[in-house]
Amino acid sequence: MMDIGHILKLVQAGDLSAEEAELRLKSIMPGEEDLGFAQLDLNREQRTGFPEVIFGEGKTAEQIILIMQKMMAHNDRVLATRIDSAKADAIAAAISGSVYHPTPRAVTWFRNPPLEKHDGYIAVVCAGTSDLPVAEEAALTAECMGSRVERVYDVGVAGIHRLFRRLPLIRGANAIVVAAGMEGALTSVVGGLVASPIIAVPTSIGYGANLQGLAALLSMLNSCSPGVSVVNIDNGFGAGYMAGLINQNMSKRLG
Repeated sequence: MMDIGHILKLVQAGDLSAEEAELRLKSIMPGEEDLGFAQLDLNREQRTGFPEVIFGEGKTAEQIILIMQKMMAHNDRVLATRIDSAKADAIAAAISGSVYHPTPRAVTWFRNPPLEKHDGYIAVVCAGTSDLPVAEEAALTAECMGSRVERVYDVGVAGIHRLFRRLPLIRGANAIVVAAGMEGALTSVVGGLVASPIIAVPTSIGYGANLQGLAALLSMLNSCSPGVSVVNIDNGFGAGYMAGLINQNMSKRLG
């Protein structure tokens, strides 16, 4: 398939008329497809660099399968998040090459094996084992975007010496995701030790006064460490996507 850059170069060289270029651009930028229950944004990758991501909660397995099949016709990679095991089994039976990742509860499909397309790496730092589903959602999202991910897990503040041993790896990252529940203190600790941007993810892990992640969210929003931004509770996808964009843009500048 001819890409947009090549078409524009042909126009610039005088080898392609504006009318023919318009027709070719329309053919590779199909716009939307109406499935009745969903309006698929088929040219999102051309605009933003990554295809539309399927949020699986609230959708039936049949709806997810149909969306994936339509997206597979126009994209080389598909990511579906928040997929339970029953839906994953149905997807696997219907779509060859789909892979279920049980910890982040996500399904991926690639036309070709995924490649690390960007220089540098992202560090995903996780406070405790109970926070792993959210941390892994972030890590998998960043990997789908072409970034290398280094995982630094179970380094919460209750055993802070575990974090210090991994600081050289964390400090070398172009972007850092910190996932933590309970009181969410790990974000402020890491923020005071590194020079890279941090995307904090409060998780809903914790006892009663954690309030399903609200306590960690407020702690992260009130962090006294600079360079910290915060996504919604349990939003590993949003954190991984933001880290992926940071790493991608840093790679462009260094390239």
